[in-house]
Amino acid sequence: VHLIPVNPVREDGLNPKSRKRIMPDLLTEPPAIDPIYEAQMYCNVPSIAERSMEGHAPHYFKLVSVQVLIRHGDRYPLYAIPKTKRPDIDCMLVPSRKPSHPQLEAFIKHMSKGSAAQMDGSLSSLPHFPSHSLCEMGELTQTGVVQHLRNGQLLREIYINKHKLLPSDWTAKQLYLETTGKSRTLQSALALLYTFLPDFDWKKINMRHQWSTIFCSGSCDCPMRNHYLEEEQRRQYSLRVKNSNLEKIYVDMAKIVGIPTRQLRASNPIDSLLCYFCHNVSFPCTKAGCIGMEHFKVIKKHQLEDERERQEKKLYFLYALLATHPLLNQTVNRLQRIAEGKKEEVFVLYSAHDVTLSPVLSALGITEARFPRFAARLVFELWQDGKRPKEHFIRILYNGADVTFQTSFCKDHYKRSSKPMCPLEKLVNFVKRDMFLIFNSTSYYDACHRRAL
Repeated sequence: VHLIPVNPVREDGLNPKSRKRIMPDLLTEPPAIDPIYEAQMYCNVPSIAERSMEGHAPHYFKLVSVQVLIRHGDRYPLYAIPKTKRPDIDCMLVPSRKPSHPQLEAFIKHMSKGSAAQMDGSLSSLPHFPSHSLCEMGELTQTGVVQHLRNGQLLREIYINKHKLLPSDWTAKQLYLETTGKSRTLQSALALLYTFLPDFDWKKINMRHQWSTIFCSGSCDCPMRNHYLEEEQRRQYSLRVKNSNLEKIYVDMAKIVGIPTRQLRASNPIDSLLCYFCHNVSFPCTKAGCIGMEHFKVIKKHQLEDERERQEKKLYFLYALLATHPLLNQTVNRLQRIAEGKKEEVFVLYSAHDVTLSPVLSALGITEARFPRFAARLVFELWQDGKRPKEHFIRILYNGADVTFQTSFCKDHYKRSSKPMCPLEKLVNFVKRDMFLIFNSTSYYDACHRRAL
């Protein structure tokens, strides 16, 4: 991609130093999608140490709260391609096998002593770490555990060692932990917690169970949310039907496997193929031939085109606003309590899924963000201005990158402010009021029950 430097355009749309461009904006093609590169980013295989922007602020600012929303780490597929051998991946944790982590062995030992933890409802029956020699469907892999051991270590270095967010004698009340009822989300949360608070006292761990993947708790009744989701699914279907190249690939793969095309499509082959790809295992073969990289590229490319169209069409955005309001409202209420001086729940961890993170990014207006990779993390930091202690600011970070000023409610603020943050009230006003404007409503209940115009 050849980048042409241009001067920033002012809000009135005029270029301060107008000069001829080689190509007018309207004709600029979006950069070509590289499905293999995007798939590698999605796998997030632990390799080099990650650089991150968490915890950066002027020296006179004090960090008072951190709320983290994670996607579980690398997992075994949820679907199998019919009539093929399942990918041969071992879900036993073996510290000598790559990828590994210096604290993996200690993590395994600590997890086996976890009977003292308070686990809500069905969470108490889930294992604390993966342990099958052939992974079960949807099970967290060793790669997935290592991804979150690394996340926890990185957050500890910044928030505990540098900013002293929690004292060494922290109590259960200073943490708020919540996970969906899947072993992969519970185990991801425990892996991150283990390196964030090494050898933590199990008696201080109170893990709450969230039955909804969008964390809507007691506010899940929202007919219009379901309406926009159905419309979005129609859009997805229509895009797929138009893609003749994709259809050819499905027909070809179905012949190799020996099943009807419809059945192959229903088995969601990209989920399975990504597992082969991320673990560097050969794609499946039968007597009729092999599924190959060309098949994978076409399906992955379609997935990326679908994401791009999803951003443009706005149906998903309307769904996302209604889907994420309960979670964002809970987040904002907690930030407000802490800004008022409450010392509880200063570190929050929600362990969730791609279908949790993706709508949150969309609702906040962070359209540049990639689809949540394995072990993605979205962080809300709350800072107090040391010179004006009543003033509080937030920073929002996605996989270590500061995306505060990509949000719809704060994207204009930095032009007028010398501080690298967003005033807390901007997020509060967005969640309490502005989220509903597009629905011509003033409340979540009204937006949920008012028919689409």
